[in-house]
Amino acid sequence: QVQLVESGGGLVQPGGSLRLSCVASGNIFSINVMGWSRQAPGKERELVARIRSDGSTYYADFVKGRFTISRDNAKNTVYLQMDSLKPDDTAVYYCNVNGRIATPPDYGLFAVWGQGTLVTVSS
Repeated sequence: QVQLVESGGGLVQPGGSLRLSCVASGNIFSINVMGWSRQAPGKERELVARIRSDGSTYYADFVKGRFTISRDNAKNTVYLQMDSLKPDDTAVYYCNVNGRIATPPDYGLFAVWGQGTLVTVSS
């Protein structure tokens, strides 16, 4: 009932920037947490950043000062601005959203993942 569409991945040189976007659509009543995780080849998926409905944010240590997460509640969209990219940032980046679906009277919870977008940092 809720779908995520990610965009913005691609190839960038070390030191460059990319901006990822993730749009949530469907039978949404409210969105609580929106976040980004990544998975590099041969490694486990790891949390990169998340932002709550009140605007509070969390960043993994390895991206602090380089990445910025933001959201547009009117558009059900979360962004990840990635600056000063390093080859170690190469991974598939996944968007994750949780909230409540618009099915009265229960307004049940949902938690969905996007299909992933590949970010490659290489010269």
